[in-house]
Amino acid sequence: MKTITKIIATSAAVVALLFTTNANAQTAPRNLGIGLNVGAGTTTGVGLVIGGDIRYQFNVDKQLSIPVTAGYNNFSRKDSYGGGSFGIIPVKAGAKYFFNDSGSGAYGLAELGAGFGTEKGSGTSFVYSPAIGYSWSNGLDLAAKYEGYSNNGSMGFAGIRLAYGFSL
Repeated sequence: MKTITKIIATSAAVVALLFTTNANAQTAPRNLGIGLNVGAGTTTGVGLVIGGDIRYQFNVDKQLSIPVTAGYNNFSRKDSYGGGSFGIIPVKAGAKYFFNDSGSGAYGLAELGAGFGTEKGSGTSFVYSPAIGYSWSNGLDLAAKYEGYSNNGSMGFAGIRLAYGFSL
């Protein structure tokens, strides 16, 4: 009898925990943003960088968010380095901290992840991307950022990200 009581009590606790977690996840604010990245290569031979991304942002509270970002960046090679271009698909996660408690305004952002090269044999890079920015309450977001890639050497770009976010 005692074993059956323990099983029933444990099952009830697990079900209650699942319902509580699900209810909190559904009421927590989330955002989906679409951004445009434009920058200049910080590595010899790399010129203009243009890309886009989609960012899902889970708001922990008014000041702290957990963003998950995926996109595509096109790097142009300078003519003296053979010209042409190559692409990288960065997939990152991080933390975004607003400097006030309104949920908008100035913020700092740090993301880490992987960058998947689109050229044959380019492999996967470690990606790191710090940024500072400003987010308006109407959904617009502007940030100055650096995005670095490390894979048998390093390269990166400094630029801006202009985005628009939708509340979910």
